[in-house]
Amino acid sequence: MENNFNKRHSRRELLKASALGTIGLMLAPYIATAEKLNLSVPLQKRTFGRTGFKVTTMGLGGQASLQWTPEGIDPVAIIVKAYEMGINYFDTSNVYGTSQEYYGKAFRELGLVPDTSNYDKKKRDAIFLTSKTHLRFAKGGDGRTGIRSVTNGSQTSMALDDIKRSLSLVFGDGKGNYPKGAYFDMFMIHNIGSIGDIDAVYEGYENTDPNAETIGTFALLRDYKNGTNSTGLNPQNEKLFRHIGFSGHNDPVLMMEMIQRDSENLFDAVLLVCNANDKQYANMQYNVIPLAQAKNMGVIAMKVFSDGAMYTNQAVWGGGKSGTDHVVQEVSGEGVPANLLIRYSLTVPGIHTAIIGIGKINDDADKCQIIYNLQAAQVKPNGLSDTERGKIELLASKVKDGKTNFFQKGFVGLTAPRDAKIAVDDKKIAITWHTSLAGDAPIDRYEIWRDGVKIAEIPFKAQITKTPYQFIDKDTKNSTKEYIVKTVDKKQKVAQTETLRI
Repeated sequence: MENNFNKRHSRRELLKASALGTIGLMLAPYIATAEKLNLSVPLQKRTFGRTGFKVTTMGLGGQASLQWTPEGIDPVAIIVKAYEMGINYFDTSNVYGTSQEYYGKAFRELGLVPDTSNYDKKKRDAIFLTSKTHLRFAKGGDGRTGIRSVTNGSQTSMALDDIKRSLSLVFGDGKGNYPKGAYFDMFMIHNIGSIGDIDAVYEGYENTDPNAETIGTFALLRDYKNGTNSTGLNPQNEKLFRHIGFSGHNDPVLMMEMIQRDSENLFDAVLLVCNANDKQYANMQYNVIPLAQAKNMGVIAMKVFSDGAMYTNQAVWGGGKSGTDHVVQEVSGEGVPANLLIRYSLTVPGIHTAIIGIGKINDDADKCQIIYNLQAAQVKPNGLSDTERGKIELLASKVKDGKTNFFQKGFVGLTAPRDAKIAVDDKKIAITWHTSLAGDAPIDRYEIWRDGVKIAEIPFKAQITKTPYQFIDKDTKNSTKEYIVKTVDKKQKVAQTETLRI
């Protein structure tokens, strides 16, 4: 759930807080957004990884008032407004309550639904629509401990039902039927939160057997993307979406595992937490994003405002409130101006768009959340310097003592190379290891030390598969050699393995 900082109060309230005042003054040129959004100038867009689609830097999130609708708010009008302002990335999910139904109503009004009198295929092809399933199995797997087995508004436990439910709610009659030509641009596996989730969704991904008792969601998504029937669950060879992605909030190790296991490079995009307090936690920007970049995936930032915890909400799911009360319709008081938070996320290297939920829109452009946020999103990838980004991080760290990202695993810091091993034969000594985790700085290199002497430096590259890094030492004369593998980050911090002995 996200929304906008009240521009009329942002500067006054920022300077009123003595602990933040000096930093606020230094960032003053970046706080003001009085200039109007000029719709005669095309919105900034970025190429969305290997999809090739050019997405606007702000996308419409499927939560906030689209999921929990406060009295007097029209969610359909929010979607229509976003479209009319030029936003072309739209997000929703099967676990977002009424969100998909509101998209259906808005899309009919906008002429984006096949088999309606006002349908315009060119307009439909010009937007990128994503939905998600929280279900882990396409077949079997019911009752597996800790694995999601139902979805919002339905008692189904199979992912195929979620796919068709989404199509029906957005493009069809809401009862399971949808017109020919209806499609999502991307369907995501939603909110990976454990290694059990990963094992479940990948079940049957390799050597898929349609007669298997249990098949995970990923193999099903492959069939409905490619129009194949390896699972036996797509007998009509339907193609219902063009791309596959996944999302996660908590642990970068899990996110990296999801990408590394994908031997066919089917994941075209990842939706992840990326905000100014990310480095206070097990961060995504130095761990998951470099890996996604190495595989040319689209990267979507979420939780730009920490689910409202940067402002009036508590740092817990639902903001410590119930129902519609936790939809923040106006953000004011002490905190970080929302335009700075938006610009921070969009200048993280590798981010293509940020999805932002909307609590309220207004005919007055100065009070309209979509216009304000969209204005802030008109920033180039290098639009803030490292110094400016550091100042925003400092501001964010003062909010709730930096403990805003309740959905994210706690700070870990730079780790040693993981699972380091040594193997010896007559011709060589092979040292292998899996990637370190970065702390508050990117990883720069790995170093190989033998008997207390550095013998090699290996520039860091993201580990794109489950195949470990490897260093070969052909000097096998001395069988008593001792090795250490060190990780060095851009701040010259070092973490190293235990001594590896032959």
